[in-house]
Amino acid sequence: MTTMTEASVREFKMPDVGEGLTEAEILKWYVQPGDKVTDGQVVCEVETAKAAVELPIPYDGVVRELHFPEGTTVDVGTAIIAVDIAGGAPAEAPAPAAAEQPEEEQKPEGRQPVLVGYGVAASSTKRRPRKGTEATAPAAAQAVQTELNGHGPASSAAQPRPLAKPPVRKLAKDLGVDLATVVPSGPDGIITREDVHAAVSEVTAVAPAAAEPVVAAPAAVTPPAPAVTYDGARETRVPVKGVRKATAQAMVGSAFTAPHVTEFVTVDVTRTMRLVEELKQDKEMQGLRVNPLLLVAKALLVAIKRNPDINASWDEANQEIVLKHYVNLGIAAATPRGLIVPNIKDAHAKTLPQLAEALGELVATAREGKTSPAAMQGGTVTITNVGVFGVDTGTPILNSGESAILAVGAIKLQPWVHKGKVKPRQVTTLALSFDHRLVDGELGSKVLADVAAILEQPKRLITWA
Repeated sequence: MTTMTEASVREFKMPDVGEGLTEAEILKWYVQPGDKVTDGQVVCEVETAKAAVELPIPYDGVVRELHFPEGTTVDVGTAIIAVDIAGGAPAEAPAPAAAEQPEEEQKPEGRQPVLVGYGVAASSTKRRPRKGTEATAPAAAQAVQTELNGHGPASSAAQPRPLAKPPVRKLAKDLGVDLATVVPSGPDGIITREDVHAAVSEVTAVAPAAAEPVVAAPAAVTPPAPAVTYDGARETRVPVKGVRKATAQAMVGSAFTAPHVTEFVTVDVTRTMRLVEELKQDKEMQGLRVNPLLLVAKALLVAIKRNPDINASWDEANQEIVLKHYVNLGIAAATPRGLIVPNIKDAHAKTLPQLAEALGELVATAREGKTSPAAMQGGTVTITNVGVFGVDTGTPILNSGESAILAVGAIKLQPWVHKGKVKPRQVTTLALSFDHRLVDGELGSKVLADVAAILEQPKRLITWA
């Protein structure tokens, strides 16, 4: 006969945190047996093949048991944590398996978990030491940092997470403003950009702007210090999993499925660089991210509008070419977790300020490691900024399901024939890879030529858009 204590135990199962994913790795537990948890509290961080996310618990209670240690890969649908909703002390014996729970207990009523995209912490594979149920001040601060965008309470109820969107958090970080000291004016207590700027006027010093992320305008790159001490070992084996595994599979699948063709063009972008500086002073662009990548993105969107057949995908099963009447513009970003390609939804319909805002949010979220799985789904074309590493250009591999990818090389001052004379000009090289099953050489060449022409004479953004 089931005891009262056993009947009050709820088994929380690993959900499908992406689109049809079958497994996820437990990166970090934020709770231990004996801890009290509340509905919506983040209890662990997991990583799938697409992203890392935090999992909130959907009910109140006391943690009875963690079924798996950190670093374990668990199938979707497997119970990972047992919680006593009666609030009693944790039992010494393990909680019953998920299969033994009644159906109504496996699907408790109340708010369901809201998954939040998150990046891997620097030491995500180590178990965090814990003493008792009360965290020390540093541990509490670390717990607050693990939350995102104000979704779900922090591990310590005494230190609630200020509500703010990623771009606002980035702005506050760049200006040296502690969000906990900002008075919110937005709906439901959300902190806005105006609130942050208002807080700046109350301080006497502002922290310098943070360094540009890897997807920003070209800049010198300093290799990070080694994270592992090899102790003289001649080889080190690193398990292939998570984002790295997914990227490898996608690249191999793309390279051996879609026949790639890559074309190159070198272009004088001096006028574009001048326009970037002018836009930075424009009142409508104040507070927005303005850099060469923004104008490259806009140029590609205009080129796609002029040559819409390149925005398509190949349906092998039905032997059809699927023409897309929208552009979800992917921006490749190198992060500590590996290469990810989040995309700006319906980028074709955005004005330049809107595109700048969306690009800023995308970059800030990727930089902080908070890109959600949904943000990496449904891309149609992609831009990869290899110039940020000082590279002239490359031959990019298509993202699976996309027809084209544009690589932007480093922008360098070079001797260039301008108006019949050799002058120093800002020059870059563009490379466009496309799927030759649905994009022939003429179409690919037209798109690349249009992008180059716009970057050479950016006034075409007005006449061609």
